[in-house]
Amino acid sequence: MPIRVAIAGLGAIGRALARRLSDGMEGLELVCAAARDEAKAKAWLRSERIDCPLVRLGDFPAYADIAVECAPAAMLERICRPMLEAGKDVIVLSAGALLPRPDLIDLAKAHGGRIVVPSGGLLGLDAVAAAAQGEVRSVRMTTRKPPRGLAGAPYLVQNGISVEGLNEAKRVFSGTAREAAAGFPANVNVVAALSLAGIGPDRTLIDIWADPTVDRNCHVIEVDADSARFTLSIENVPSENPKTGKIVALSVIATLRKLQAPLRVGT
Repeated sequence: MPIRVAIAGLGAIGRALARRLSDGMEGLELVCAAARDEAKAKAWLRSERIDCPLVRLGDFPAYADIAVECAPAAMLERICRPMLEAGKDVIVLSAGALLPRPDLIDLAKAHGGRIVVPSGGLLGLDAVAAAAQGEVRSVRMTTRKPPRGLAGAPYLVQNGISVEGLNEAKRVFSGTAREAAAGFPANVNVVAALSLAGIGPDRTLIDIWADPTVDRNCHVIEVDADSARFTLSIENVPSENPKTGKIVALSVIATLRKLQAPLRVGT
């Protein structure tokens, strides 16, 4: 039987995923979706000729085996809780929203559900997770994004930091992964995923730069451990939503394929 997939949110990532599932992925079936603007979502589904009912988030467990969260971070609880209480799985992209919600992990454990955080726009999580089985002394990440990819972030608004009209790179944040996830909930879920794979959100550090000289979302990870010292770099092409990269949707697709794959590569 194919794994039944529900999509929560039909923005740039959700649409890319819906298209791929509708085109056909062996062992996987798109069974339903949910969207904030149902009229807009229905019109888009019709235009793409995708046969997919829109249902309430609370009804996901009746339709699906796994839900993919492609929604604003504030929706995480409403998406995860019904599925986890039913002992089912959720792929979470808003990894930053997980950090202040350890109760969701407890809920998954209590009911036999599972929370899966894909690599998303990052690389090297396998290496970080492997190093974390030994001693990791430090993990630091440096993120550079085009200014429009950071505009409107709560941390910038609250601290009166402008990224408009920049002629050179400007560091707009330096701190822990936990602080970054709270201040940039739509921009740096990658550092939350990195912290979950490694030494936690209070020891994982990040610098965030608004850089008008780049047109991609750039991340550099530096890890110092007793087993290895490594530096990883990636430059992601932005999707229709400048806050996230095209590779994020592809990461979800790869994660879904692994669920049924006879061969899995990576830790």
